[in-house]
Amino acid sequence: MASLPFSLDPASTMVPVRELSLLVLVGLTGVGKTTLVEALGLPRLPDRRELVDRYVLPRYGARPPIPREERFRLTRRFREEFPGGVAEVLARGYTEPHPLLLFDGLRGETEVAYALERLPKALFLVLHAREITRLKRLLTRRDAFDRVALRPEERAELQALAQGVLGPGELEEALALAPLEEVLAKLKIVAEEKRNYDPLGPLRLLFGHPRALVLDTEALTLEEEVRAVRSFLERAGFPGAPLQ
Repeated sequence: MASLPFSLDPASTMVPVRELSLLVLVGLTGVGKTTLVEALGLPRLPDRRELVDRYVLPRYGARPPIPREERFRLTRRFREEFPGGVAEVLARGYTEPHPLLLFDGLRGETEVAYALERLPKALFLVLHAREITRLKRLLTRRDAFDRVALRPEERAELQALAQGVLGPGELEEALALAPLEEVLAKLKIVAEEKRNYDPLGPLRLLFGHPRALVLDTEALTLEEEVRAVRSFLERAGFPGAPLQ
């Protein structure tokens, strides 16, 4: 499903995003956002990647595709100037009106806190999984967007990083799935994300919140996730949400 038009400038057919009902996905790379988005089938706004490409990277003279670690550096710089990060871009936008729109997605406690305050009609769907699970998913999805620039001298550094990201034996578990260089490249993404966005921050903010649903994507099947989202939306007053 193609995303809806989105602009930071109003047009005659558009309304402010902040006035619309949204379902905002929150989660890091590899938690299963894309799979769930496709299964839900809701009309959706341009996703986080597209908003960063359109409104963040050009601010610093960068154009995609660029390695993920460079994107992390530039989005971190953007958050230093605009603490709400991508949530600020979203809240300032305009799009076509729909009863319920999906946005994929926000990261980190600060972005979510900004969205909670500035998007009063937004509901939040938090997806989480262990770092080893996210790493395994990265190793199997073969997305060109996940590329990083891996220098030989970084290998020892990344093995040290694994000590703060993966549990005992989990690096060896990942190495059984792919060559060393690929595992280390994907581990760098997971480690950089953890450094830039505390995975527990959104959980602390949204667990038990009336506008939020938290899903453990390791414990649930896709069908169970969709059923949970359907029940959540019904309780929130969207019984006719067009879920597939």
